[in-house]
Amino acid sequence: MGSTENSLKIPFIESLNFCEEHVIKVDNNFQENANSSFLISVINMTGLLIGLGQLSTAYALENGGWASCVLLSIGCGCGISCNYNYTDIAYQAFGTNGEIIALSFIYLDIFMALVSFTISMNDNLNILVSGTHLNFSWFSLSTSQTLTLIAILVSLPTVWMRDSKISFISTFGIFLSLSICVSVGFTAVFGGVKANKPIPVLRLENILPVSGLYIFSFASHMVMPDIYRSMKDPSRITEVSIMSFGIVTFIYTVLGFMGAKMFGPEVRSQITLSMPENLIFTEIALWATALTPITKYVFLVAPVASQVERNFPSWMSFSMKTVIRNTVGSLFFIFVLVLALTILFFEKVLGLTGSLVSVGISMILPCFFYLKIYWPQISVLNLVLHFTIITACTIVGVLGTISNIKSLIETLTW
Repeated sequence: MGSTENSLKIPFIESLNFCEEHVIKVDNNFQENANSSFLISVINMTGLLIGLGQLSTAYALENGGWASCVLLSIGCGCGISCNYNYTDIAYQAFGTNGEIIALSFIYLDIFMALVSFTISMNDNLNILVSGTHLNFSWFSLSTSQTLTLIAILVSLPTVWMRDSKISFISTFGIFLSLSICVSVGFTAVFGGVKANKPIPVLRLENILPVSGLYIFSFASHMVMPDIYRSMKDPSRITEVSIMSFGIVTFIYTVLGFMGAKMFGPEVRSQITLSMPENLIFTEIALWATALTPITKYVFLVAPVASQVERNFPSWMSFSMKTVIRNTVGSLFFIFVLVLALTILFFEKVLGLTGSLVSVGISMILPCFFYLKIYWPQISVLNLVLHFTIITACTIVGVLGTISNIKSLIETLTW
């Protein structure tokens, strides 16, 4: 760990040496393999963070009103504050029970994020292959589902990669995200779609469903500890975080306002699905969106496989560990595919994930960890602030979860 306290500060928390004092050191094998530079770390973190939020922000903005965009800023701020070894902090605060709770939330968050990415891939492929039919007598899947299955199988080897070796995938992911952003902008300028639709100030009746979409936009930051461990100089993690979250928030905001202004009430849960047909910009955006999940799978599956690997006995050879690690990651990956092809309701799953899981990981649990560790040192003002955050987020999370579950059930039974 770095020795400079200021380099590991957590925004919005009074005792800002929280992580440096309480994160338990990872084992020597992981420290020896830490070789990612500052630039590579920024690329990896940006590539991981930017994802489904760029597709859903326009929908959330239109349905929640432009004032609801403040939830995106809150999610960004809380995300920056949670990029260290999350489970170790949980253990320091509440022992084994805290670690188990943290791991449960993290794995559920990762699992639902993988499902959402796969649903997104299927939705966009469905438009790209519209009118094309692939018929196989031995199974009954639509053309888009078949192509999604093929894409998953092709991308399967990427989940076996480690640390800085995956930086080129992050770079490709950032390129795809920028392609989506540029394509939407070009559609407004050259595609005949005027960006003159009014955006309502605030729609309180929709705040609960869309809050989950906003919160989920930065949900993948729970995978940051793996990036933290891979850094040559982990004391610069806050600089990496601020730069990465800043880039992603800017892209989300631009796409959100562009999409809401261009399509108004007709904007769909994924902005690419709202774009006019038969435009080259639409084709580029759809393909970029369909390919984006492939660049995310490696980051999201890696923590699950790595956690399994860290629990292996010391006598086990590296090759045996690698085989078991990759097998677990692959089986987990395939299970996600099966579920994603069964539940094809993107905004419902995304909103449910944000309300049920992401709000707890990003906001509620970190506050509890901080209060438990620093209870004797916390000022009254800071105590009130944290309990206010916990109460507000719990209310939003519970009501948002109920709202999204009800909506999902109604959709499934319709």
